[in-house]
Amino acid sequence: MSRSVVIGSGAREHALAWALSRSGDVIVTPGNPGIAAHGFTCVDAPATELDADLFVVGPEEPLVGGLADRLRAQGKVVVGPGSDGAQLEGSKAYMKEFLAAAGVPSAHYGAFRDEALAIAFLETMQAPYVIKTDGLAAGKGVLVTDDFDEARRDVEDKLRGVVFAGAGSTVVIEEGLKGEECSLTVLCDGTKAVALAAAQDFKRVGDADEGPNTGGMGAYAPMLRVDAVLEDELMGMIIAPTLRELTTRGIDFRGVLYAGIMLTPDGPKLLEYNVRFGDPETEVLAPLYGSALFDLLYGVGAGALTTTPSTSDFAVTVVLASHGYPASARHGDLIHGLGTDGQLAQHREGVTVFHAGTRRDADGRFVTAGGRVLAVTGVGSSMALARNRAYDAAALVTFEGRVMRRDIALAVI
Repeated sequence: MSRSVVIGSGAREHALAWALSRSGDVIVTPGNPGIAAHGFTCVDAPATELDADLFVVGPEEPLVGGLADRLRAQGKVVVGPGSDGAQLEGSKAYMKEFLAAAGVPSAHYGAFRDEALAIAFLETMQAPYVIKTDGLAAGKGVLVTDDFDEARRDVEDKLRGVVFAGAGSTVVIEEGLKGEECSLTVLCDGTKAVALAAAQDFKRVGDADEGPNTGGMGAYAPMLRVDAVLEDELMGMIIAPTLRELTTRGIDFRGVLYAGIMLTPDGPKLLEYNVRFGDPETEVLAPLYGSALFDLLYGVGAGALTTTPSTSDFAVTVVLASHGYPASARHGDLIHGLGTDGQLAQHREGVTVFHAGTRRDADGRFVTAGGRVLAVTGVGSSMALARNRAYDAAALVTFEGRVMRRDIALAVI
């Protein structure tokens, strides 16, 4: 029986552990109380001190910091690029330069450290304005606005270190692309690449894409618009030149390329690359592939990807967030509707609850402990069934000030 180590502490890692457990034992480091309650072993130990057949690095920070390099130096099979490949997410300025060199279509942009030059460039752009902090900001360092004054203030705040100071002192200003966005999760073994089902993520906090950007309020997969023909086009014009450029730069990329793509009237354009599984996209993808995920990911880490991913089901994830999210999430609210195992107290077929930000109080009850608290995923033979299961289950889980979008996958039903 196989053993996998999943590194991370959120709903993404919970979903990966859930799927990998279909093929063997799973250890999560450090995990969270909801993952532990679900029956997975959580340990507070460095991944380099653990032994397993497969290591899957969830968050971006340890990848940028070289964790995959250190594990591979120990002879481990790892899903996650080294620190060189992780720069595709670690620096947005680097990513944009990389895309230009690779010939990957993306938005017109400028990268700046000087405030006056940045504002002068911003004045040449048209709304919507897209302002990104260069480094890592947990998916929250992007402002998209039609208001020039708001965009200018955001540029000033980011360059002055008022917000996201730890993400560096460079901003990237991009043209705002219009169209339908899709998330393509691509598994790469250094030379070959295969795509999982395309997903659609809902980043704004409110229904109808109102309110500020978040880490993601829900997702669904597969995205019906991305049929086999369009997937081949995306792989050919975005992923293939990326792999060629990685090879040209001597980067052995064994991990996940998460491509955020805008399907514009002028054709697909890449918005961003992440170098790990997305969140909440993983919460819809992992249940769709289940027991097949171990072989897929082992092939990635071993540089011998041979399995072709396939699924016939549909999945919808609804994120339940804390009061005040994303500006100032409140912690400590009692969560109703969960059993001692962290799953629904009232069992529902085809539903799994993944824990993002929870803890146990002194009485052993689950309380909120993060911005995004839970990801409730429904799986079914149709999108309508998956959506109904997700929302019926989400209605059973309540806490004071709960924030939840009610339009996830609604437009495709």
